[in-house]
Amino acid sequence: MSYLFEILPSLLSGASMTLQVFALVLIFSIPLGVLIAFALQVHWKPLHHLINIYIWIMRGTPLLLQLIFIYYVLPSIGIRLDRLPAAIIAFVLNYAAYFAEIFRGGIDTIPKGQYEAAKVLKFNSFDTVRYIILPQVTKIVLPSVFNEVMSLVKDTSLVYALGISDLILLVAQLPTVMLVWFLCSWQEPFT
Repeated sequence: MSYLFEILPSLLSGASMTLQVFALVLIFSIPLGVLIAFALQVHWKPLHHLINIYIWIMRGTPLLLQLIFIYYVLPSIGIRLDRLPAAIIAFVLNYAAYFAEIFRGGIDTIPKGQYEAAKVLKFNSFDTVRYIILPQVTKIVLPSVFNEVMSLVKDTSLVYALGISDLILLVAQLPTVMLVWFLCSWQEPFT
């Protein structure tokens, strides 16, 4: 039982780091994804192509590669980040691309009649999005957003690649620590 009290602080520290990464990524990536999805609705070709390239790269490369690129490659061009901010930026950029595609799909399912009804009611573009489109889109995309949130819970363990001690890394080290503790605490001599 005393062993449990010895390892509990490090486990709580790892859980705290995991929750910190999880919360910060959700707070920043969902609004960014919504903004990107609505920016895709703008019919200006250069912006549309730029956003599509961003989404294609972020969704087409592994998150671990993006983490390594941001933390280890960007310093070679003069952009130096600490471990946690580099992890947060990589996660936010990656998940914002996924959320943008989810919200884009939700926006595309809204019938054109909704926009026309808002125009008849003399809603401006902002009010149309705020009061008519976004509530419907939110209801449509909720299952897909929760699916991505569950993926984020699993992906937070990738921060170990940058040397950040999260819950998964600390639990993975437990069997070795427990074996050493067991062998060191054995008092009976071999006969």
